Amino acid sequence: MSERLPPFPPGALTGAQRELYDAITGGPRAQGPQHFALTRADGSLRGPFNAFLLAPELGGALQDVGAAIRYRSALGSRAREIAILLVAARWDSDFEREAHEAVGAAAGLTPSELAALRAGDTTPFAGDEAVVAAVTQQLLDGDLHDDAWHAASVALGPKVVFELTVLVGYYATLALQLRVFRVRP
Repeated sequence: MSERLPPFPPGALTGAQRELYDAITGGPRAQGPQHFALTRADGSLRGPFNAFLLAPELGGALQDVGAAIRYRSALGSRAREIAILLVAARWDSDFEREAHEAVGAAAGLTPSELAALRAGDTTPFAGDEAVVAAVTQQLLDGDLHDDAWHAASVALGPKVVFELTVLVGYYATLALQLRVFRVRP
């Protein structure tokens, strides 16, 4: 299946689209090591970011949420990538899997841990990472049961549980958009 949206090259963007484009390409995602390309050879955005340009007001809000999750969260890098990759596995999101396996490897996830996450298997993880994985899986099923809430709020704190709910919702939204617009890695 081909992508349903054409790429939006930088020279063809409206003012609001260009502001969002600049926020994405000049923001924290573009700083430091690049584990996956944000843009195509023509400068257009890859992945979910191209679709963000359809509605810059909403796309900008999503971009802000994503940047907060990735760069201003209390979750550690490994724990964050475990959660993101579990969402990608549940929603069979090829782009998110490709992008975040690279980020996860840079955060220290081993090839065997990445393979386990691809299969939705959380048995390789212990401690807080196991709690993050369990919470993520329950959230993907629609709720966090009382026993899991208690364990997570004690181990991680309510703030991190809140951040996990935002992360799961955000990456599930991206997975839906990537499916609808037929975005491939």
